[in-house]
Amino acid sequence: MGYFAPPPRLGTEVFTRLPDRFRQPRPTAWARWNRGGRAIDSFLEGPCFDEQGRLYVTDIPFGRIFRIAPDGEWTLVADYDGWPNGLKVAPDGTLLVTDYKRGLLRIDPGSGAVTPLLEDARSEGFKGLNDLYLASDGSIFFTDQGQTGLHDPTGRVYRLWPDGRLDRLIGTVPSPNGIVVAPDLSHCLVAVTRANQVWRLQLHGDGAVTKAGIFIHLHGGPGGPDGLAFAPDGQLLVAHTGIGTVWRFNARAEPTLALTSCAGASTTNLCLGGPGGRDLFITESETGCVLRARLDLG
Repeated sequence: MGYFAPPPRLGTEVFTRLPDRFRQPRPTAWARWNRGGRAIDSFLEGPCFDEQGRLYVTDIPFGRIFRIAPDGEWTLVADYDGWPNGLKVAPDGTLLVTDYKRGLLRIDPGSGAVTPLLEDARSEGFKGLNDLYLASDGSIFFTDQGQTGLHDPTGRVYRLWPDGRLDRLIGTVPSPNGIVVAPDLSHCLVAVTRANQVWRLQLHGDGAVTKAGIFIHLHGGPGGPDGLAFAPDGQLLVAHTGIGTVWRFNARAEPTLALTSCAGASTTNLCLGGPGGRDLFITESETGCVLRARLDLG
């Protein structure tokens, strides 16, 4: 991004924070390998709205799913043995979750019941699922990140078709994380955290990927691009964890806006919601907060 002039900056505000009644700092197996072993009380991810305007988030190390009302009130929806990360609301109202320990899950937001949807790929275990995207044709695209990185560029991206067919789109990604798919299914974009890049994968109807390439180069850390989302005008929003910033890029990968966290630097994921779906909501996992930015999204 050093070739471009600095984009305009916009601040954020704290929309809500994880209530103290849900915070009990302690070491966990997940934090041992992902947070230097220190005691933590949460790690929020996967923000997503339902049709009633309620926000859902995951809490990875404690296997929790929360629902947040428009007034900021928190409700525990599910508490189970897993490490939930990415989250989307399915057309039938159930929650689809990419769980690092357990694969692709379906969760009933009413009862909290957890149902495995895909636990492995043709009997081969996943490295550790991260994020997902529901495409316009009903396919579920998801990333399998595990502990991959530049030392081990074997992260994978999958497509689960509506008929149950599973395609591995690519298996050479150093840390695939957030993912979005073009409305016309021509390509998908993948946040490659450890390489500080966003990749573009050209999609084909037969399940193949060709001409995979780099769409955006980022810099700074520790961390890198994490969650991705499309703005209504088609621009790409990138949550850059480690530096407390969300970037907006146009179709030429030129930065057009930078949003700065008013809390910690761990801006992990994001989604659009609020009146007319025109506000940006960001999980800031260091402080257990959800940030909000009111944008002119065109």
